[in-house]
Amino acid sequence: MKGPYAQWMERWEHKLATRDTNRVVRPFDWGSDYLSSLDFPGFPADANGSTAECLEQFVAHALADSDCFFSYTPVRDYRLDEENRLTFTSPVRTPHPENNTTHALWFPTPKDLGRVVIVLPQWNSGPDGHVGLAKLLNRFGISALRMTMAYHAERKPAETARADYHVSSNVGRTIHAGRQSVLDVRACVDWLERKGYSRIGVLGTSLGSCVAFISAAHEPRITTGIFNHVSMNFADVVWTGLSTQNVRQGFTGNVSLEELRRYWSLISPSAYLHRLKGRDLKTLLIWASHDSTFLPVYSRQVLDQFRELELPHSVFNLPCGHYTTGQFPFNLIDGLTMCRFAVRNL
Repeated sequence: MKGPYAQWMERWEHKLATRDTNRVVRPFDWGSDYLSSLDFPGFPADANGSTAECLEQFVAHALADSDCFFSYTPVRDYRLDEENRLTFTSPVRTPHPENNTTHALWFPTPKDLGRVVIVLPQWNSGPDGHVGLAKLLNRFGISALRMTMAYHAERKPAETARADYHVSSNVGRTIHAGRQSVLDVRACVDWLERKGYSRIGVLGTSLGSCVAFISAAHEPRITTGIFNHVSMNFADVVWTGLSTQNVRQGFTGNVSLEELRRYWSLISPSAYLHRLKGRDLKTLLIWASHDSTFLPVYSRQVLDQFRELELPHSVFNLPCGHYTTGQFPFNLIDGLTMCRFAVRNL
């Protein structure tokens, strides 16, 4: 039986998670057109007329050579304006022109000793998301580059009210968007390296945490990873999370959780934990005891796997939920924890 604090936190979390009224249930789609458009070896012709079987073959092939899947052509058109807004053409092309330009805000600070953190906010974050955290990193003597992920904020197509195209019941497009955000992060690393930075970290929250983890697993120049809310499998979060029930409804009668877990393993941290073996990646894993989106059972799976694989890491537990992490005093506790870890380990 839940105690008074847990009940109070659950009510608060539910209130915050359900305040948005613009969530929609989008139709199910395999999204094979998004996967066949990749420069990675193409989506196979229908195996016995089964798109599902084609998708399984594609995912297996990509997992077997994820270095190739997450490879990219270097960016040549970085532009930094007078307001420290960095833009460049994303290494991944999509049918949506707005999404093909990557946006980032640059927060340099004097005497950063060559330390910088790429900051990735949560799903559906607006253009001001995590700007305060970037400025807090500055106060700790660390420069920050706050990147907008695919289909978010300035990159959001006009026909969408939310960042639905990054996470939706379109299986292939969700994989495509995850890959795009990872490659955009790697392109940001290139830009920072050109500026002379060699001590580069990545910090991601919620969806940003997943993108940050996969980026760190494939980008050896990233030496510090701060993962704010963690879960093993992308599909588990979407299927069980309070705020993603509209996405789950789109899968009803089309795909089971077990199937979706296989398809989206390509954009799940669980597939890449082994890549951290032998890496000197300073890692902070943050989870929340009353999380309604990244359920604690899935966060504990991450902690267990890090221990079993003997991967060096630190853990911080927040006594709140997913949405309540952004509320005082938990936002302050969370922000200070991440900044202190960065200044000690970067």
